[in-house]
Amino acid sequence: MTKDLKVTIQGVAGCFHDAAAREYFAGREVTTLPFDTFAEMFDALDSDASLVGIVAIENTIAGSLLQNHEMLRQSSQRIIGEYKMRISHVLAALPGQSIDSLSEVNSHPMALMQCEQYLRRHPNLKMIEKFDTAGSAREIAENSLTGHAAVCGEYAAGLYGLEILERGIETNRRNFTRFLIVTNALLASEIGPAESLIDKASIVFTLPHSNGALSKVLTILSFYDMNLSKIQSMPIIGREWEYRFYVDLTFNSIVRYHQAIDAVRPLTNELTVLGEYCEGIAKS
Repeated sequence: MTKDLKVTIQGVAGCFHDAAAREYFAGREVTTLPFDTFAEMFDALDSDASLVGIVAIENTIAGSLLQNHEMLRQSSQRIIGEYKMRISHVLAALPGQSIDSLSEVNSHPMALMQCEQYLRRHPNLKMIEKFDTAGSAREIAENSLTGHAAVCGEYAAGLYGLEILERGIETNRRNFTRFLIVTNALLASEIGPAESLIDKASIVFTLPHSNGALSKVLTILSFYDMNLSKIQSMPIIGREWEYRFYVDLTFNSIVRYHQAIDAVRPLTNELTVLGEYCEGIAKS
């Protein structure tokens, strides 16, 4: 595998994407390239074949990031892996601040959503959405913003010199985010898993507007012993009451998987394999 990897992330140094990239590629030299938005990140990936990307796709509390499903489908990237990361948030502010002295809390909207119960218990904290968790911590530190707090990771708080006022403020301790590792087809063949190790795939398809169309596809997948670990439907813009289906499959036999895809493809209007990879294990 390539030693020095350039990995695009949404956010700044210290964010959860940054941490997940370094943990997934542990033991390898990793340079993270930060972008403010996922759209900018995908643009960079599509224009530079030397890059790898890591992108959050769903969270156990806040649910799926639907826009990332669509950007992945529209891009030229392929999924080569996944990483399931335990997300623990802290409330951090400039040294010497107390919770009662704060008036505003800043973070990414997903992080605020994941900590909503805790924040509702502190009505003095006005929730302000920002583009990034670690970016919120950096902004408070760089501008010496008294009265402001950030919801971020413990690593980001330490990186930017903030004082942690409370740890573990997420609503549910079983708070995990699933990240996808993506890259172009050429690099995927170099750093992706060997076919003998693959036990998961992500596909997307549309169906004829006819009775039982989805049921027929699911029946065939079941016949070939495909386990549907996730199915996500999204409306197709401009085509009323028609949907695109994103499906994650896990399996024990790569041969049976290929047979299943060949069997369902004629039943779909279009079917795209977004990636074939090894199922990630959630680490607390």
